[in-house]
Amino acid sequence: MKIKNIIYSCFVCSSMMLALTACSDFLDEQKPQGMLTQNEVKDPKYVDDVIVSAYAGLVSIEDMNASFSLWNYDTRSDDAYVGGSNFSDGEPFHHLELGTGIMTTDWPFSSIWNKFYKYLSRVSLSIDMLNEADQSSPVIQQRLAEMKFLRAYGHFQLKRLFKKIPFVNKPNMTDEDYNNLSNTEYTNDEGWQQIINDLVAAYNVLPAKQTEKGRPTKAAAAAFLAKVYLYKAYHQDNANSNKVTSINADDLQKVVDYTTLSTFTSAGYNLEADLHSNFRPEEAYENGMESIWAIQYSKNDGTEYGNLNFSNRLIVPCIPKVHDSGNDFYKPSHNLVDAYRTTSDGLPRLDDFDAKDYEVGAAETVDPRLFVTVGMPGTPYMFNTNYMIAKTDTWSRAGKGTYGWNVSLKQNVDPALTNVYLFNADNQWASSMNRVVFRYADVLLMRAEALIQLNRVPEAIPLINQVRQRAADMITNSVVASYRVKYAILYAVGLYKGTYTKEEAMKMLKMERRLELAMESERFFDLVRWGDAESVINHFYIQEGKTMSFLAGAHFTADKNEYVPIPYEQISASNGHYTQNCGWQ
Repeated sequence: MKIKNIIYSCFVCSSMMLALTACSDFLDEQKPQGMLTQNEVKDPKYVDDVIVSAYAGLVSIEDMNASFSLWNYDTRSDDAYVGGSNFSDGEPFHHLELGTGIMTTDWPFSSIWNKFYKYLSRVSLSIDMLNEADQSSPVIQQRLAEMKFLRAYGHFQLKRLFKKIPFVNKPNMTDEDYNNLSNTEYTNDEGWQQIINDLVAAYNVLPAKQTEKGRPTKAAAAAFLAKVYLYKAYHQDNANSNKVTSINADDLQKVVDYTTLSTFTSAGYNLEADLHSNFRPEEAYENGMESIWAIQYSKNDGTEYGNLNFSNRLIVPCIPKVHDSGNDFYKPSHNLVDAYRTTSDGLPRLDDFDAKDYEVGAAETVDPRLFVTVGMPGTPYMFNTNYMIAKTDTWSRAGKGTYGWNVSLKQNVDPALTNVYLFNADNQWASSMNRVVFRYADVLLMRAEALIQLNRVPEAIPLINQVRQRAADMITNSVVASYRVKYAILYAVGLYKGTYTKEEAMKMLKMERRLELAMESERFFDLVRWGDAESVINHFYIQEGKTMSFLAGAHFTADKNEYVPIPYEQISASNGHYTQNCGWQ
């Protein structure tokens, strides 16, 4: 798409060929809210007018059925159930959760595909415009770096969801270029490298700090590079399989290089004292010391409802006398709750965490992170005692505990903050709370994982213990510290001491990532990355199916269910340029 005589300086509504197969002359079809001449586009003082559309796309293009966080797709993991009113409510997601009955024509696949490519179209258009400007300008250079970071984000989310994707990363692409895109132009390894190339370019230019929140920094690029290299390290080299064929030491070393802790601490990043501080909407907490890069939502900004987070509105549970018809999706599993049980030493039960269902008040110790992550019967919803969660149908949209009684907390906001940070928009609730994409705890755990895989276990254990120490401190200093007395909860968190083998350390690391990042849309993708998805999820089906009857017949099929299928309509419209993922033919 080449620059026209005018562009839209506020919210460019671009649509890169609905299915990446036909590119309309969209600039001639939209009513401009403002305009810049082609010469003005090249002026650094107008650069932010050029790229505002790309940033806006992070908020305005996603929706509750196609969240850019991919929470809808994390319900395939052992952390959560889909939930909702019944099994036909968002039925394709229920099929995904079971691993069976999935069709390449199911609407969610085309929906999320189209939305990410519409977002990428805005980013690509911005990059093309910036390339027309004065490249000697530091402002232009920095904004170009930001756009490459945003382009990497779109490709990264698409790749870990669909695996085989077309990359929109060439300058001034024409209609013919789009129509001839292939989703197998690059091997799996080369695909990750395309994302890395954008991030390296961004890392080399981005500043240590940004005056405006939401713009990526050098530390954000470093964290992102570490994550992509970690995915790339677990090579899936066979085009006809999703198995991990090798773990690449050079990629792991890149993870170590980009997680040098001084890169983050010198810029002011560190762990919050209370995990919950990462998931609060108040200005005093948003973009805090642990938030390395976050999607910025807003309220009272002149739009009808504000640029609120509508992508999480399905996660709001039924709240008696507040939101009686809550959507009640993304329900924490019993298996996840049991993972927070601890031994007499305060360590995770690595081998028997699914042995029983933990309930509030049990004579058993747990990690306090449980109650920051999961709202359980007998505890207050969003830490507000006016809303005590109970095993009643008023707290369950499906009723009768069909999906259990637990609710997710990390995406939700205290109802006491209604009309301040939580808003009823079209009878569904949305908040202005940011979504943290990269946080410092993840950096510590990525570094620990790479070190373990490189046989540097003694260097890794203290990093895991840093995360665990924060959890231990939360026993007396957190939003859930009072639960010990109020709800007879026994807390215990210990640190790892002694000498461990690589295999033992990896088991600790995997559990720590689960406990720390639960319900943040990471679990399923971690399992696929490690090559553990088949064994872990099928074990989950067996154990959880004993009490959750809707999981009867569920089965994870290796070399298929690791990725969702390329949407049927995309393949049909690709002129033979797209290839289906293995297992879906």
